[in-house]
Amino acid sequence: MGALALLKPADGTPGVKKFVLEAVRVADANPCPPVIVGVGVGGTMELAALLAKRALLRPLGERHPDPFWAGLEAELLEAVNQLGIGPAGFGGRTTALAVHLSPYPTHIAGLPVAVNLNCHAARHQTRIL
Repeated sequence: MGALALLKPADGTPGVKKFVLEAVRVADANPCPPVIVGVGVGGTMELAALLAKRALLRPLGERHPDPFWAGLEAELLEAVNQLGIGPAGFGGRTTALAVHLSPYPTHIAGLPVAVNLNCHAARHQTRIL
């Protein structure tokens, strides 16, 4: 599940928040919550989608190193969990386990934003060769 939009630059942070929350609300129980929410902001529309997918690969609970983006991740996680979708869509306080944002510089005339929702059964594996 996911969503992609080219917002107006004037929409700014409030527009990004609104879009992310709406994407999660519309997806509802379809991505099998609790989910991990990957958000790509900036670049081109194609790059924003790739950034959102890559954001899902960050270790669970690891915040963005920039305090602005880390704060936005925390704020969005709280707002997503207040939607009340809950595990498997049965309601509750845990709709998402994490929100990970990946920003990228973009042209001043656009604000591409992509949201990618990953199932709670996402599996990560690390190998050292």
